[in-house]
Amino acid sequence: MDITIHTSVLPHVDPDASLAFYRDALGFEVRSDVGQGTMRWITVGPVNQPETSILLAPPAADPGITDDERRTIAEMMAKGTYGWILLATRNLDDTFEQLQAGDAEVVQEPTEQPYGVRDCAFRDPAGNLVRIQEVR
Repeated sequence: MDITIHTSVLPHVDPDASLAFYRDALGFEVRSDVGQGTMRWITVGPVNQPETSILLAPPAADPGITDDERRTIAEMMAKGTYGWILLATRNLDDTFEQLQAGDAEVVQEPTEQPYGVRDCAFRDPAGNLVRIQEVR
């Protein structure tokens, strides 16, 4: 088999704030932006990796989701336990400083983890955990 990761999905509650975080703070390019209001599907990704994308989507937009499920998703997003992604960089300290200077919500400063990686963590505007690992 020849399978690659093409797109991963993260929820958003404020498409403009999420767009600003992923485009302006992380430097991702916007590949598409469809819909209107809070019902927007925004595809972003690293400029040098056109084959890999993140789809920022309205949570619980699927008509098959029940009201109870929508409430659970909203509660988990508010706690920051619904979505997360792991990114990587060659210079963790510079990346951390740039994101911190842009007022991103810091969850963890650069730390050497006991399991052998050095990383930091932020929350995006929807509460998704964004961990950034240093490539060694």
